[in-house]
Amino acid sequence: MTAPTVPPYAQGRADYGGRPDGTGQPVLGGRVTAVRPDSPAWDAGLEPGMIVTSVGDEPLSDMVAWLWESDGDTVDLEVFDPTDGTTATCTLERLPGEDWGVDFDGAIFDGMRTCVNGCIFCFMTMLPAHMRGSLYIRDDDYRLSFLQGNFVTLTNLSDNDIERIISCQLSPMNVSIHAVSSDVRRRLMGKNAARGMEALEALMAAGIEIHAQVVLCPGVNDGAELDRTLAYVEAHPQITSLGIVPLGYTKFQKRFDRSFSDDPAAARAVVEQVRPFQERARARTGRSVYQLSDEFYLAAGVPVPGEAWYDGYPQFYDGIGMIRSYLDDTATLRRDGAGRLEAVAAALAAEDLSLMVVSGEAARETVAGFVEGAPLGGHVAAIENRYFGGNVNVTGLICAEDLLEQLPHDLVGVMLFLPEVMFNADGLTLDSYHREDLLDTLTRRGARAYATSTLPADLLDALEAALAVDSEHPAAR
Repeated sequence: MTAPTVPPYAQGRADYGGRPDGTGQPVLGGRVTAVRPDSPAWDAGLEPGMIVTSVGDEPLSDMVAWLWESDGDTVDLEVFDPTDGTTATCTLERLPGEDWGVDFDGAIFDGMRTCVNGCIFCFMTMLPAHMRGSLYIRDDDYRLSFLQGNFVTLTNLSDNDIERIISCQLSPMNVSIHAVSSDVRRRLMGKNAARGMEALEALMAAGIEIHAQVVLCPGVNDGAELDRTLAYVEAHPQITSLGIVPLGYTKFQKRFDRSFSDDPAAARAVVEQVRPFQERARARTGRSVYQLSDEFYLAAGVPVPGEAWYDGYPQFYDGIGMIRSYLDDTATLRRDGAGRLEAVAAALAAEDLSLMVVSGEAARETVAGFVEGAPLGGHVAAIENRYFGGNVNVTGLICAEDLLEQLPHDLVGVMLFLPEVMFNADGLTLDSYHREDLLDTLTRRGARAYATSTLPADLLDALEAALAVDSEHPAAR
């Protein structure tokens, strides 16, 4: 079998999953990173470093192919071994419900599909010029929409891509709509905008569920155009949620100088504009469907809705419902974990330590409701994002140089928690500080420094671990 050829969108890339064969040509496929002992993959002789080039009769281009073709009790593989340049076939067999026992390097093996749009609000185009190269990659890959929940525009889909999504029932898909009028879409996204709507219509007609998104830009797709978009969603029940998020912009551009997140009156107007659509949706379906990001409620100065309003949080990691979830988790811990909180507070006092938790400016008051109230009596250090500037104020975009500049130099007696969300999978901040280096610097200032999720339950667990508090001890109940 001939190794898959390099597709056009992968040309020139060195990280699309393959490795050179004996001729120096890339071998496309999924590189094995781990094999669990006594698993079907182990029994078949798979080893880390090998490249699975085909599964069944299909080239292994991505994890969609793996999941689709290996959905049975046996699967035939073709495997390239880079240690000797040979290719062999093998058959994996498993018991019902058993895992194959193999992990691959990533989800895409034949090259990331990149964006063909020219979106005026693209955050990647607003980054400073000196950041690491991976941050400038503008992915727009439908496979990552299904596999990882990424939002895609569908503007780069071929007819074969649409057919594959439908035949494999890759549902739900997360789709950035932004607007529905052709002229507004073209202004927002560029010349390929029409293709996105064509593809969306085809997927919905085939029964693919859609979670949609709108990045709301003042004076472009708000007002009457937002009404048209909301009405479009109302007329298409295949769109089961619509997330509406405000434009985010940095100081490294000249197009924008305001957004809804820093304009209370404009934010309140959007909340009021969307509410009738939400109420009709709840009356008709029992779901809100239309989901405003937390920034709208925070900027407008109005309470965030209750948990039921968020329909099970389908767009939680789009910044929608995080505040409500945090508030509810705080209330639950204060009710059910009061003894644990008291035990942690006592342990802090016994070691003469004060608690400090880092957050972005947007979430400061919400986090303070847990950290600064009794019994913990800690302090939330909100970091102003001077690195990016503009209206960037979320916790996940905190940069190390801002944190080091704004935290006190003397941190003796401070138990300090950094939010894990400010680091990527490699432990790097956006300005390329490694987690361990940053913690070491803060330790030299005197802090007992940790990085963890700062959600209430996770933070309490981390505090108990750091202070050696036994959460099962009767005193903590």
